Amino acid sequence: MSETQFLVTQQGRRIAFHLTDGAGPAVVFLGGFKSDMGGTKAIFLEKWARTSGRAFLRFDYSGHGESSEAFTDGTIGDWFEDASAAVGLLAGPVILVGSSMGGWISLLIARAMPEKVAGLVTIAAAPDFTEDSMWAGFSDAQKAALLAGQVALPSDYGEPYIITRRLIEEARDRLVLREPLPLNFPVRFIQGTADAEVALSVALRLFDHAESPDMRLTLVDGADHRFSDDTCLTFIKDMIDEVTAQARKALRAS
Repeated sequence: MSETQFLVTQQGRRIAFHLTDGAGPAVVFLGGFKSDMGGTKAIFLEKWARTSGRAFLRFDYSGHGESSEAFTDGTIGDWFEDASAAVGLLAGPVILVGSSMGGWISLLIARAMPEKVAGLVTIAAAPDFTEDSMWAGFSDAQKAALLAGQVALPSDYGEPYIITRRLIEEARDRLVLREPLPLNFPVRFIQGTADAEVALSVALRLFDHAESPDMRLTLVDGADHRFSDDTCLTFIKDMIDEVTAQARKALRAS
């Protein structure tokens, strides 16, 4: 495994990353909410990239993993800026692989810099979750607590999530399902039918909302939100290969 490197964003945040040299388009893995670049999917894809000679980047958003800042200080906009800075390390076009919140961040990157994105794969993408899942699902008592500063939500992955008022309110400027979402490159959305964190309706809404000349949504029966068993990991790799083939055709044609 390579040694952790760091970049400093324009906002002064110190972002940890691992970059594997190889053929392009480079694959960039974007993790989920309160996850880090040492997760099962990120490590599996790095090993696959090394074996197949592909350029690959994984990184930690600020407040996550080895990067600077506190998690509770972060927002969707901050993490989008972090991801944009990480993508900026790569000279050519990239294929984004976004897991859960990383799917939302990937869509923000695709909207902000479409010329940089050659393809997209998402796993249990969670666009607009702060508004449509968190805020919409809060009780009156939780909303009152949040407006006073923060609220704690239980998590199946360890300690409770501390959700701040700033996180919810800032994200309202980052929503992607309220206006047209053109994705002019090959797109593969993946969703497990046993996902208890992101409802199937979210995947269907995203698929119906986005616009792409080559877009597919695949439902994997019985797969949960982690999407990290051997079968699921192989499927992610296969979807990246499929998107890569289509992206390379488009790049050659241009």
